Amino acid sequence: MDAAAEIVAATRAHVAAIFAMVRELADYEKLTHLVTGTEVDLERDLFGERPVIEAIVAAQAGAPVGYALYFHTYSTFLTRRGLWLEDIYVKPAARGKGIGQALLKRVASIAAERGCARFEWSVLDWNQSAIDFYQHLGATIMADWRIARVTGPALTQLADR
Repeated sequence: MDAAAEIVAATRAHVAAIFAMVRELADYEKLTHLVTGTEVDLERDLFGERPVIEAIVAAQAGAPVGYALYFHTYSTFLTRRGLWLEDIYVKPAARGKGIGQALLKRVASIAAERGCARFEWSVLDWNQSAIDFYQHLGATIMADWRIARVTGPALTQLADR
């Protein structure tokens, strides 16, 4: 990793920068239309009375250039918790300097320190550069699993059944 970059735990002061990068990530993934949350929501979920997510930030000269956002999951088969990487993002100008790898390794270290049985995330099937990057680092892309999702009106309808 570039010597001028450092990985730090996210603070409230990072929320605006993280949310801006969330929007950049959504734009890259062609999913901007799905971003309905706000900085206020993100701050609440990171630092509120009952935080549900955690984040780390990569900074160069004090300016955030990347982040990783994660939370705990649980495996009944293993009867142990895991860590789910919701997002990992590095600004285009900061790529190619080992920052993405440093973020991923830091979250993997957190999972190992906490005794997690798994460290998992999803990747879009068209994002071959990300797939290659993850495989290079030792990840297995699980082609036999699919994400099931219920959201919006379908979630309400299912809950009301």
